[in-house]
Amino acid sequence: MTHKLIRPDYRPYLPDQYPAGMTAEAHTAERIDRPRLQGLINLWAELSADPFKGVTATGEVLPGLYSIRGENAPTAAMVEAAGKLLSALSPEQRELGHFPIDSEMWQQWQNTELLLEKHGLRLDGNGESVRGEVMNVIKASLSEIGYERTLGVMRLNGFLGNLIGYSGVLGEWSFKFCLFGIPSTEEPWGWQLFGHHLCLSCFVFKDQMVLTPSFFGAEPAFADQGPHAGLSLFEDEERLGLELMRGLPPKKRDRAIVYQSVIGGDLPEGRWHYADHLHMGGAHQDNRIVPYEGLKAGDMSKAEQQTLLDLTQAYLNILPAGPLAAKIGDVERHLGDTHFCWIGGMGEADAFYYRIQSPVVFIEFDLHTGVFLTNKEPQKFHVHTIIRTPNGNDYGIDLLRRHYEVSGHHHDHD
Repeated sequence: MTHKLIRPDYRPYLPDQYPAGMTAEAHTAERIDRPRLQGLINLWAELSADPFKGVTATGEVLPGLYSIRGENAPTAAMVEAAGKLLSALSPEQRELGHFPIDSEMWQQWQNTELLLEKHGLRLDGNGESVRGEVMNVIKASLSEIGYERTLGVMRLNGFLGNLIGYSGVLGEWSFKFCLFGIPSTEEPWGWQLFGHHLCLSCFVFKDQMVLTPSFFGAEPAFADQGPHAGLSLFEDEERLGLELMRGLPPKKRDRAIVYQSVIGGDLPEGRWHYADHLHMGGAHQDNRIVPYEGLKAGDMSKAEQQTLLDLTQAYLNILPAGPLAAKIGDVERHLGDTHFCWIGGMGEADAFYYRIQSPVVFIEFDLHTGVFLTNKEPQKFHVHTIIRTPNGNDYGIDLLRRHYEVSGHHHDHD
């Protein structure tokens, strides 16, 4: 049975208007010394100091999962667009936004509205020409669905800013972009876009692509007025997740549910974090150990497995056709070792979290309390999602390592 999605009203949770004329810089300066934020920044610094290993289930990377292969990525079009972008950049802009392919800057993203990083080209501060060239690179790299989802997150960020009178902080173009390596059809390179509720990390080598970590979120997750009225994100991710859970027999459903409460209740101490909520693979969590939990797909019926695959594809379809087919093939090969877990309820008004985790894919869906809206409990209009490539291949690092082994090139990600 297809689940009919009902989006709750966010308007009862609109705050008093924020200070008019506030800039992102002033907003950040006003908050930077707050103890809780300082604690988060210090945690991120500690995590970033560790050498990259990748998200794992046990702390040990499973070997032999990834290999250099043909995937028919749209590399030629990407290279053409990136070349035009580089030609449009001044030396000062290149210094801010162009780094070596093995730069640790790949890992210095986060999904708040705060201007904590000095690197990256702000799309709202480097002119319309550069911004247009950046968007051409992104469009050339993603599927149509992926590009529209990216625009959707950016537009909903602007919608939120207009909604609460804070457009100088929360704008459609309040995001940063970086290039890594020299765009080429033969050598590895990539790009990253990050900001509030958004991170896309795109690594490409020849015609092979890795598009993780990728973070998409929104508060609210739909626009009901203005130029983007009718825009709504994360409907398939919510609907298919509920379809899978509601369609499971009671014994399987009980195995999938690891906790009943999304805040407090039966959650263990430390499982909920004020910034990430129930997410375990968020910003700077590149080496997180996340044990498998829930129901194993090998114990699902064929129909249940297909719903799980449909749900997984609802996230991976940001990839262009060739890399998507290759990634789905990876997921299917490891389907028997895929785990699906759930926290929370399944009613129309219930908040919930779920995770899809296998040796080759890590996906999380989480509903959050208000940050700019005032809801104290998680609501379905504030959504965070993340996709990672576990066991060492986020940012394409395992592929880059393999390339260096063959070519004899020195690399730093040991």
